[in-house]
Formats: sequence, C-alpha cells, structure tokens
Amino acid sequence: MKELIEKIRAYRPCCGQEERDKALILDYLARNPGALWRTDPIAHLTASAWVVNAARDRVLMVYHRIYDSWSWIGGHADGESDLLAAALRECREETGVEHLRPVSEDIFSLEVLTVAGHEKRGVYVPGHLHLNLSYLLEADEADALRVCEAENSGVRWFTPEEAMAASAEPWFVERVYRKLIEKVNKAF
Repeated sequence: MKELIEKIRAYRPCCGQEERDKALILDYLARNPGALWRTDPIAHLTASAWVVNAARDRVLMVYHRIYDSWSWIGGHADGESDLLAAALRECREETGVEHLRPVSEDIFSLEVLTVAGHEKRGVYVPGHLHLNLSYLLEADEADALRVCEAENSGVRWFTPEEAMAASAEPWFVERVYRKLIEKVNKAF
C-alpha cells in the first residue's frame, strides 16, 4: 500500500476536481488501511481503464448492467495494491480483449465516484464511494470482444464523441469522460 500511496502523491492533478479528490483519497487511505477491500462499507479503491485503439480515435466501452449505461471498464482492487494490474485484469475479464497494454504505467486520472445503493446478485449493497485510479490502456481493435455476462451485456468500440453520447450518466460524461478524452488529445 505504501508504494501505491507514493504513486498517488506523485500524481499531478489536471483540474480542481482532481486536486480535491486526490486530497480526499490520500486522507482516507491514511486513516483506513482496509480500503483495498470492498468490505470497507464507506469507501474502497477501484481501478478503471480508458481503453483506446492505436490511432487514439476509438474508445472501448461496456454496457454496464447495474448502471444501465455504456461505461468505461473497471472494478474493485480486491486487495491488489497494484491498481494498474487490477485495471488490466478487469479489462480482460469484462471485454475478452487479449492484446492489451498500458500506454503508460502512471496513473492517468483519479476521481472519487459515488455509488448509489443497489442490488448485486440478489444482495443489497449500500451507497458508498469508489476511490478510483484510472489508467490509459491500448487494445487491438482486431481482437474478438466477449461480453462478461455477470457484469455487462455489451462490449463495443466508439469514437470519443459516440462514447459520450452513448452514456446515460451525465456526471460521468461531463466530469470523467470529457476529461479523459481531453487528456488523450493533449498527450497525442
């Protein structure tokens, strides 16, 4: 966990949202060492992947069952302090993509995400926070895509504009996806 905290400390926020969220994440982790596990009922670490093709003009999204929306890819750390490894694992599990690589091993963005109470596999999950680290990954568009029935009901490539239009979650579109698209455009 110490190495992860150092990576978060070294991350340079791109906006006010990231500055405030970085401070909240670091504060929470300092007081709650169990945040690597989803058993922390208040907040826990998650890893997300913004998956682009080699040309950086397409984004891979999944249709998330719980949120009933096209979404980026990600999941819980589940004890894994290497959140890049967790993002890669989640991406392979949720999309079937085999040819996947980090564009960089650095954190690409971070955000604190609110999760409304919901049912998962017949069990109620109370509302909580995801202390999320995002990574920029590149996938081969020629790879076969596979739906992960337990998590999603679709996997598809979109242009960045189509991805924002397809999402039914306005906060994610405005505060996360737009930010990620702008960061990709600036970097490449």
